Amino acid sequence: MSSKANLLRVTSGTFLIAGTMVGAGMLGIPLVTSVSGFVPGVLITLLVWFFMYCTGLLFLEVTLWMADGSNVLSIAGRFFGRGGRLLSGGMFIFLYYCLLVAYYAAGAPLLAEALGITPTSWLSFSLFGLLFATIVAIGPKFIDRANIMLSIGLVASWLILIGGGGDQVELPRLTYTKWSAMIFAMPVLFSAFGFHNIIPSLCTYLKRDKRALRIAVFWGSVIPLIVYLVWQWLIIGAIPREVIARTLAEGTPITSAFQLVTGESYFALVARFFAFFAIVTSTLGVSFSMVDFLGDGFNVVHRTGWKRIGLTLLTFAPPLILAALNPGIFTTALGVAGGFGEAFLNGLLPIGLLWVGKYSWKLKADLKWLENRAVLSFLALYALFVILLEAYHLIYSKSF
Repeated sequence: MSSKANLLRVTSGTFLIAGTMVGAGMLGIPLVTSVSGFVPGVLITLLVWFFMYCTGLLFLEVTLWMADGSNVLSIAGRFFGRGGRLLSGGMFIFLYYCLLVAYYAAGAPLLAEALGITPTSWLSFSLFGLLFATIVAIGPKFIDRANIMLSIGLVASWLILIGGGGDQVELPRLTYTKWSAMIFAMPVLFSAFGFHNIIPSLCTYLKRDKRALRIAVFWGSVIPLIVYLVWQWLIIGAIPREVIARTLAEGTPITSAFQLVTGESYFALVARFFAFFAIVTSTLGVSFSMVDFLGDGFNVVHRTGWKRIGLTLLTFAPPLILAALNPGIFTTALGVAGGFGEAFLNGLLPIGLLWVGKYSWKLKADLKWLENRAVLSFLALYALFVILLEAYHLIYSKSF
């Protein structure tokens, strides 16, 4: 492979990871971090990013131990047996169907509004599903091209919002702190930093080049980190806390509050574009990996032609039905997916797989300090803490 072609593939992989991460979760991040304040929000965001980056490297190492085309089912089955395969497969389906339900619930009304049809009709959900199912069914290269264009739109609309709203940022709003509330933002941040599902597909796409994959994982996660930090600076600094609190209570995206701040109607339009791009880039990343997961589960080696179309229908049809039956399910689906599914699949599972592979199976790893038993144990305890935190929040708390 030429250096130019390799650079293009690494760039595509980087944007696919970034697009997978910068999704619907971003629309909720400042809502939950603003409760503790900007500085605590920055610290907890950095902590969650570092954890997810580390477990991403762990999952990459484990994936490279497997044959090309392997996914969560076959990986968990190899190291944990039939029980591990069933548990991991069930959690994968739970997590990514929940995310796709959330993306349908948030994305279909935006598309419907642009087309002038009823936002919560079966037609709006069907059109949303048909559009992106077609992209996924065509194949990885077309997904890459579409994702890059949509990511450009996402970045452009984000820059407009930052540039137009930056002069509204006030220092007193950024200096407010409530440290005790900081930890309750972690489950939502887990959802926003999830990208591990795309790693098996990227291993195939980047020809199992470990150096290229690590570069894509690093920059693909750092780009969203920067976006999230600047985004929190704008939202927390420009929008009064009482407006953010009301937005959180109403369950609407934070972008809906922009016109109240600037007084400009075009800002609301740009905010809708931003929300749409954020949702659909995640939709492509999640559905791309879901097709490979289902192909792995049904032992479909060559995922092209009618076989790929069938896998795509299985990916898009169930969440379409669930979202159309309950259009207001967005917040619930996203919250539960992040608090439980991400912490298990993208936290505990990669840690356990690496531990078993290296210390029980004696497979060679190349992660230096990250493969240390003490480090792995600390990461596992942190993931368990987030799961317990989300359970506590669901049972005892009505708000962050």
